[in-house]
Amino acid sequence: MKLYIITLLALLSVIACKNNSDDALDSAYFGGEIINPNNDYVLLYSPKEELDTLYLNNQNRFFIKVKHVEPGLYTFTHGGEYQMVLLEPKDSIMLRLNTIDFDESLVFTGNGAKKNNFLIKNFLENETEQQNFINLSQLNPEQFDRYSDSSRVEKLNELSTFSENKELSDLFETIAKTSINYNYYANKERYPFGYFGYKNLRDYKNLPENFYAYRKDINYNIGCLSDFYIYNRFLYSHFNNIALDAFYKNAPENAMFNRESLVYNLEKLNLMDSLITNETIKNNLLKNTTQDFISMGDDSIANEKIINSFLEKSSNTSDKDYIKGLVIAIKNLKPGKPLPNIKLINYNEVEFNLNTLITKPTVIYFWSSNLKTHYRNSHYKVKELKAKYPNINFIAININDNDKKYWKKTLDDFKFPTTNEYQFKYPEEGKQTFVINTVSKVILVNKDLKIVDSNYNIFHSDFEEQLKKLNQ
Repeated sequence: MKLYIITLLALLSVIACKNNSDDALDSAYFGGEIINPNNDYVLLYSPKEELDTLYLNNQNRFFIKVKHVEPGLYTFTHGGEYQMVLLEPKDSIMLRLNTIDFDESLVFTGNGAKKNNFLIKNFLENETEQQNFINLSQLNPEQFDRYSDSSRVEKLNELSTFSENKELSDLFETIAKTSINYNYYANKERYPFGYFGYKNLRDYKNLPENFYAYRKDINYNIGCLSDFYIYNRFLYSHFNNIALDAFYKNAPENAMFNRESLVYNLEKLNLMDSLITNETIKNNLLKNTTQDFISMGDDSIANEKIINSFLEKSSNTSDKDYIKGLVIAIKNLKPGKPLPNIKLINYNEVEFNLNTLITKPTVIYFWSSNLKTHYRNSHYKVKELKAKYPNINFIAININDNDKKYWKKTLDDFKFPTTNEYQFKYPEEGKQTFVINTVSKVILVNKDLKIVDSNYNIFHSDFEEQLKKLNQ
């Protein structure tokens, strides 16, 4: 640790000297150290979605000079986890994190570090609130209002104190205030779903008159924050909420709320189209809302109406192509369809075609090295199921796109059997082919390579009933 600090201070001193030159006036430096790395590189995405691959050296460190830096939130990813860093001209920022506790261990040092440490602190506070949201949403509306308002004021006061006597940019102020305010807004938008539940959600109309008073301050078009998680979380929650009027206007009097309602989802697309003018923000919301609907729904007529609405509203050609490809992939996964063939790599790096591995009823499940709780629970669950259903084959497919040694290291660390463990040879192709939006899904296949179900959950309460049918 001492050696790291000495090296870091020396490096920052060199950078500070360089920053005195005209060349550095519009540049920034970014680097750091990854403890317990999951692969040998860090990906850095600029606000314009330009990508740099930063390889770790033999001390697990990386470094880059960003010339002509575009001020904004840069996304860095490692091993499937991601976080953001605010980079502006003259910044010289180094980070240190441990992948075992990615967000909580993240610390920035150097010129520009203080503003980023403030943003990370606020991010972690927001995440703690989200983890406790189920409990918070059980407070009555007046209690919830008091708690939310108090939390927001406290955070804004912290920002005011932090900003005193510091030369901070307008961009930082925008990001910091958005992080505080829009997290507050998102919680208010989500509250009726938690408090009333789907059964009584109609009662959202009985909330206090000024419960949504903040809506007059909403800005749907903060282009510089189009990738900002907190801002996007608010937007999704907001449109989920304001589309409720259309749902209940068209639903029977005692109808329970249905998130997969065609009327409800068409209304969300219409509201997004009418209220948002920023093309990037609008296109992202339209794409993800459409993707969610058609991935979960089996009604081909409803899917077609949603897709047509999306195609009319989106201006992004790549998004349109993606949704069209997704439709084809979903059709290919319908029950009774032959299982798509795809190339896999086993633990010993031998290549297989998936279809050659299936000679009896089979459960195909997926996992990621980045989702520790899931991959532990899913492997333990399968171990239990294997003993109960010896005539069913279980195939595990890791969906990571990082270096294979880290996938195998996970198996070794947890002493998981390596038989029937595979990784996609081409991860993106594999995830698109099997429409993997969540690792929780499993695919059930009979001995004739025909799909029985392509969107089940291994932890569903009646999963074993499905296995019994598959076993017949």
